[in-house]
Amino acid sequence: MSDTRIDFLYLSEPDMIAAGVTDMARCVDVMEETLVLLRRGDFRMAGSNAMSHGAMVNFPKEPEFDSMPADGPDRRFMAMPAYLGGRFHTSGVKWYGSNVENRKKGLPRSIHTFALSDADTGAPLAYMSANLISAYRTGAIPGVAVKHLARSNARTFGIVGPGVIGRSVTQAVLSQCKDIEEIVVNGIDQPDVDRYRAFIEENFPHIRSVRAAADVEAVVRQADVVTVTVTTGEEGSSAFPFIDEEWIKPGAILLLPTAVRFDDTFIASDRVTKVVDSWRLYDAWADEYGVGAYQKLGIIGTHWHDLMRAGLLERDSIVDMADIIEGAAPGRQNDDQIFLYSVGGMPVEDVAWATEVYRTALDKGIGTTLNLWESPALA
Repeated sequence: MSDTRIDFLYLSEPDMIAAGVTDMARCVDVMEETLVLLRRGDFRMAGSNAMSHGAMVNFPKEPEFDSMPADGPDRRFMAMPAYLGGRFHTSGVKWYGSNVENRKKGLPRSIHTFALSDADTGAPLAYMSANLISAYRTGAIPGVAVKHLARSNARTFGIVGPGVIGRSVTQAVLSQCKDIEEIVVNGIDQPDVDRYRAFIEENFPHIRSVRAAADVEAVVRQADVVTVTVTTGEEGSSAFPFIDEEWIKPGAILLLPTAVRFDDTFIASDRVTKVVDSWRLYDAWADEYGVGAYQKLGIIGTHWHDLMRAGLLERDSIVDMADIIEGAAPGRQNDDQIFLYSVGGMPVEDVAWATEVYRTALDKGIGTTLNLWESPALA
């Protein structure tokens, strides 16, 4: 074999499953490592601040050219590159196209692939199916908070929005809270709830009951661990699901990877502990979007950033998850403590989980080896 030969591994979705991409408990542990590396600064993402999500291609509402796609719900292409250090020491980029109309064709809303590269030479290591990478790492980041902050006697899980991401967060929660025995769910309609119930019955037969709730309040009032994973439109925060402080059970943890709204006096009080996946991300969003970040993205941590800049919230009242992991900040201090956990999601998380699954595939001989070249035609 020549020194210039480059081979890479192709991993289909069945290959990814065989290599462990759906091992949620393992993914939670990997995301825990990733958040610590983020806190230490051993990473790079796109943009001058090294914190950008990536580059997005949007389309006009009325294209000038007949063949150009028109703007529509979730109609975009996006590239999300990153480097992650530590034991990972790899770079990669998630590429995806998204169109809500895909669902009429039996396809996911977004179709993802991932290219993993050697961090030293830039040579490709793998090209892989990435819908499951994306879904599992998204659910696993909330799972890290559950691992460190949920009450040990949590028995009821509540979910608003039981779609793909909702199911992923469910898997993460149940991988960490072994004593949860019932789930309360609020969906857009009865078929939405029925699909979620079937998912639970197939994958978690130990759960005693899955009960439908009429609204957000009914979910929050009953649950020790809550997540809101709904899709919102362009109406802004006035349309975000609202959670009243009075509904929240003492000791509950609320996992918030999508749009949600609370009363600002509650947020600013000492009656709730506010935790973020990585504060660096919210600084970057503030630079990119200014005061419009919360309205555009819906992530509750962006609103905390707005309140902080307005002098209504102290920066030291917001805790970085990695500080809790490493013991630099306290975690749960009593059984009545309420946590709000803001989750934004970052390309480094894709790199981490892609690298872990790729290395498992190598060890187990999974996938198809493809050749890039024996020696480059141009060098």
